[in-house]
This record gives sequence, structure tokens and C-alpha cells, in this order.
Amino acid sequence: MLTLQLCNAGYEVVSAEDAIAAGKALLAQSPDLIITDVNMPYMTGIEFIAALRADQTIPPIPVVFLSSRQDLADHARQLQAVAHLPKPVSLERLLEVIALHAGEGRA
Repeated sequence: MLTLQLCNAGYEVVSAEDAIAAGKALLAQSPDLIITDVNMPYMTGIEFIAALRADQTIPPIPVVFLSSRQDLADHARQLQAVAHLPKPVSLERLLEVIALHAGEGRA
């Protein structure tokens, strides 16, 4: 649903069902912004972003964490996330964050 809403808002979206698929997509094309759920198969969104941040060959990419958990704000700050938005997320709020932190085109 989120992919459809972001496409309708004019963004090019590449979605991935888990961290492994996201890593492969990221290597194929560097996004302007990463939106990640915290709970994912194989590794959490926090583990995924921590791995990205540890890889010096990948330039810093703005990250938005989505989660129903409220205890993740410290993790988000440590990983230099631009936002930690609670689920269910308001589309208007998400679009505000994307507009502030993503370049034209891809989310």
C-alpha cells in the first residue's frame, strides 16, 4: 500500500521484501532515501542500516524507520536516521519527511 501511495505522489519506488533483497537492490541502484520497517525477515531494519553504515563504500543515505515500537528512538539517532515514524504512519507526515530529505525521484 505504501509503495502505491508513494508512486501516486510522484516518487520512483523500489521495494524489497527483506533485508537481503534490499541490499541487492541498493547495490544495483543507490536510492535517495531508505524507508525501512524495523521488523523484517533475516535481520531487523536496525541491523540492516547498521550494516550499511559500517560499509565505507556505501555513501550515507537518509533513512526513515517505521515501527510500532516506541523504544527505538535511541537506535534511530545512533544510526543517524532522519526520522523514526510510528505505525500506522500518516501519509502526509511521511511525505513531509521524504520532501525534506530525499532528492528528486527515488524513495
